[in-house]
Amino acid sequence: MKRTLIFLMALFTPLVAFGDDFDFENFAIVDDTESDFVAESVDLNSDATIAPVGSFDIAGVMLGMPFEDVQTLFFKTKGLYSPRKKDSIIYTIHRDWKYNLDYECRQQGIYVPEKLEQCINSLARDRGLIYASELHLERPQTGETMTVYFTSNATDNLVWRVVYKNDVNELEGDAEKFENQRQKKILAFWEGVLDKYGAPNSGTDKWISSTNAYDPMMTAYYGALDLLDKGRRTSDESKNIQSSRENFRAKPYAF
Repeated sequence: MKRTLIFLMALFTPLVAFGDDFDFENFAIVDDTESDFVAESVDLNSDATIAPVGSFDIAGVMLGMPFEDVQTLFFKTKGLYSPRKKDSIIYTIHRDWKYNLDYECRQQGIYVPEKLEQCINSLARDRGLIYASELHLERPQTGETMTVYFTSNATDNLVWRVVYKNDVNELEGDAEKFENQRQKKILAFWEGVLDKYGAPNSGTDKWISSTNAYDPMMTAYYGALDLLDKGRRTSDESKNIQSSRENFRAKPYAF
């Protein structure tokens, strides 16, 4: 059964701004996208107990970690993974805030697309509305990748999702030996997953911390893990929507 999201109205919290040295030329700023906030219901296996998914880690990254801690783990120390070569950090402006800033800039008579984008980005930087939304990591020697997703500054820029992928499900050719190798790679990966996290407690591929689908959970696939806290992401979305409404700078209408 699907559960309908009920947005909780939150009060506006001041955001931490980037310094004036933030160079737009050296960072990728992408548009925020619509998210699916409807979660499929989950059930606990009859013989299972709740799993401590909130304390699970993938290569040292846990749900709820601040961006700065994750950045230190992989940028300032030598870890298992390294940042991908291009655009390892993706920055974002929440779309509702971007709509606000677009309106403000156009009220200043700025309409040329390039100038409008510059105006929006500058205002967003000064008001702390640009945030690190994704961190991309890789291990080229093993074909592994990780993508870490963060909430906005409105909720302290914390990890809400970690997606890990490897190449165990890939076939190198059509010969029988390659399928045999693929199956053995999958088996080795699955054994490693069970050793680290224990057996799934929801179906055969999920670890859940409660029967509320918005609480932390992890799903395993052939050659992939998806550690997710949809509730944290939903709360962040709700706070940004409400705050952007409360802080929309409309014209001083008089009637």
